[in-house]
Amino acid sequence: MEYYKKLRAHIGTDPLILPGALAIITDSENRVLLQKRMSGLWGLPGGLMDLGESYEETVKREVYEETGMTLLEYDLMKVYSGKDQFVTEQNGDQYYAVVAVFIVQKYSGELVIDYEESLDMQFFSMSQLPEDLTARSVTFLEDYQAYMTGD
Repeated sequence: MEYYKKLRAHIGTDPLILPGALAIITDSENRVLLQKRMSGLWGLPGGLMDLGESYEETVKREVYEETGMTLLEYDLMKVYSGKDQFVTEQNGDQYYAVVAVFIVQKYSGELVIDYEESLDMQFFSMSQLPEDLTARSVTFLEDYQAYMTGD
C-alpha cells in the first residue's frame, strides 16, 4: 500500500504534507507532454514520493509507471511549497504538496499510457495547451517558459 494511503487510513481527510515530483517532458518539436488524469483534467506526469525515495527517484519511477518512458537527463527547475500548494481532492482529501518540478532533456522508450492512472497522454504546443489544465500545471508551465527564456 502506498504511504499516503496508510496515513489516510489513520487521519481521514485532514490535511497532510505530501512530497511529490513532476516532469516537464518535451519532444523534438518542443511540445510538452501532458497527462489527462482520471479527474478529467490535464497535468504534468508525476506523482507522490514513496518512503525512502529521493525526488529524482520519484520522478523517474512515476514517469516510467505512467508513460513507459525512462528519464535519462533532467534538471530540477524548482521546488514548490507553501499555502499556494494546498489541494482538496474531489473525495475531500486535503494536503499541502511539496512538488519538485524537473525539466527533462533526454528520455528513451515509447509512450505507453497506463489506463489505470490516465485517460490520455499527448504532446501539446505551449501556445495551444488544453483549457482543462490544472491550475498548478498552468503555474509550473508559465514558470518553465520564464526559466527557458531567462525571464
